[in-house]
Amino acid sequence: MIVTHIAGGMGNQMFQLAAGVALASRLGVELRLDTRYYNRRIPVELDLRLQHFGHGAREANPRDIPYLKGDTFGRFVGSKFHKPCLSAFNDMRLPYNPAFETLGDDTYLKGYWQSERYYAGQEDKVRRALTFVTPPNDENARALDVILSKPSVSLHIRRAAYVSVPKFNAIHGTCSPEYYAQAVEHIAANMAEEPVFVAFSDEPDWVRENIKIPFELHVMGHNGGATNYEDLRLMSRCRHHIVANSSFSWWGAWLNPDPDKMVVAPERWFADPSMQVHDIVPEDWIRM
Repeated sequence: MIVTHIAGGMGNQMFQLAAGVALASRLGVELRLDTRYYNRRIPVELDLRLQHFGHGAREANPRDIPYLKGDTFGRFVGSKFHKPCLSAFNDMRLPYNPAFETLGDDTYLKGYWQSERYYAGQEDKVRRALTFVTPPNDENARALDVILSKPSVSLHIRRAAYVSVPKFNAIHGTCSPEYYAQAVEHIAANMAEEPVFVAFSDEPDWVRENIKIPFELHVMGHNGGATNYEDLRLMSRCRHHIVANSSFSWWGAWLNPDPDKMVVAPERWFADPSMQVHDIVPEDWIRM
């Protein structure tokens, strides 16, 4: 059995699930999820979202998983008398860790796993696990029809905490208007049809006021934090993609299975120069 620790926002959850799916598939064993992170009080945009996908993994038995800081006192006491049956593999760093390839059965995964190298050769299984099973509501079904009827290009702009929280701004930063202008120009120049851009953002009103491009632009603003999986589904059905430095739009682009898709990603994924890594962006994406 493999257990993967699930924590953070939707993009992080998907990376953690994908790593677990890949390792369990390679070993031919069951995958289970440790979702205790979501037992605490957290913002709605950080709620568990994996129930909207068809992965089929069950919740781990609390007796099998290690005690973590922040657990209840009862869990702490219990951990002293009952040792978990799983060996923990903790790696909170971002670069790909090749030690992942040597892991065996009865492993507990805790990390970010933000590289597609963690599931090289298991991409089809990851895509099946991340197939949407929650049907779209009427408004999103109509939006999906529009996206599929046009030469659509997703454009993701991440702001919110990346702008308003100094700590996050120093680490992540935001993509510049010049990045988006250059990406739009590149995509348009390499399409046979005139593109229609579909913008997704946690601040759609800001996008409407500030993003001006010489092409048809639709701003998706009807989905809030509680239904952000709906935006991800719409994003993934576009033909091409312009992603922000965000795991959310990373997955929106990656879930598009079309081998001819174009994906433009920022050259610098983090504002903090000490955190620059090159494993996050797939090799066939275009960096600007």
